[in-house]
Amino acid sequence: MSKKVTQVVEELVTPILNEEQLELVDIEFVKEGKNYFLRVFIDCEQGVGIEECSRVSEQLSEKLDEVDPIAFPYFLEVSSPGVERPLKKEKDYYQAIGKNVYVKTYEPIDSNKEFEGLLHHFDGETLTILIQVKTVKKEVQIPFKKVASARLAVMF
Repeated sequence: MSKKVTQVVEELVTPILNEEQLELVDIEFVKEGKNYFLRVFIDCEQGVGIEECSRVSEQLSEKLDEVDPIAFPYFLEVSSPGVERPLKKEKDYYQAIGKNVYVKTYEPIDSNKEFEGLLHHFDGETLTILIQVKTVKKEVQIPFKKVASARLAVMF
């Protein structure tokens, strides 16, 4: 059910975001405890604030009321993806080149399934991440099809 809901919401929110010159980062439809949450994450180059989130939320809420794709009560949340923004689409990876990332893979690569470091290169098929192993920098090649999840990473 959640996949169908997210597809409907994407169709509804895309024209709103295009008009506002904003980007859709992700949509989640999840049950937490006894409540359902529909979360829409938006962004733009300058970042988004409460004003943008509020405008999108109001417009999307009206569209959801018209179409009514969810037959039970839920909470709608429209927000920024935050500093540890998920990387979902290929263009997200291209934009993340030169930034720190955290990547989980479906299967081990060099005996590891989690990698954190600088995204050095991405060619659409392979990510090259520079990771620090003790005092040595190491380059890791990760096939894009083996990436389970990825996000920007704040490193201290």
